[in-house]
Amino acid sequence: MDRADGKRNADGARAEALAARHLEKHGLAIVARNVRSRFGEIDLVARDGATLVFVEVRLRRSTSRGGAAESITAAKRARLVKAAQGYLATLAREPACRFDAVLLDGLDEARCEWVKDVVSA
Repeated sequence: MDRADGKRNADGARAEALAARHLEKHGLAIVARNVRSRFGEIDLVARDGATLVFVEVRLRRSTSRGGAAESITAAKRARLVKAAQGYLATLAREPACRFDAVLLDGLDEARCEWVKDVVSA
């Protein structure tokens, strides 16, 4: 791993920690982090009341390739759905679910944007 990859991984971990704190401040309970499957990774899994929430965390420091919201492409949404289906298959019963995103344009919680329902079922 080169230095740039190491910094990117460290920044990603910090972004996920910021996102988790932000969601917890808004009443969600984090139940899992970095859930991996053969289809991809779910950054955070949380509970919002009886609803299971799959959360994609996106950090962008520059808008030269679009902002954080634009980085969640149709292909990325499809991978999230497949990864979530794999997670749900491990549960005894399937709860109500939704897909949210926490968008960061820097490593600053004041600049967190929480967007609900980024994937239409």
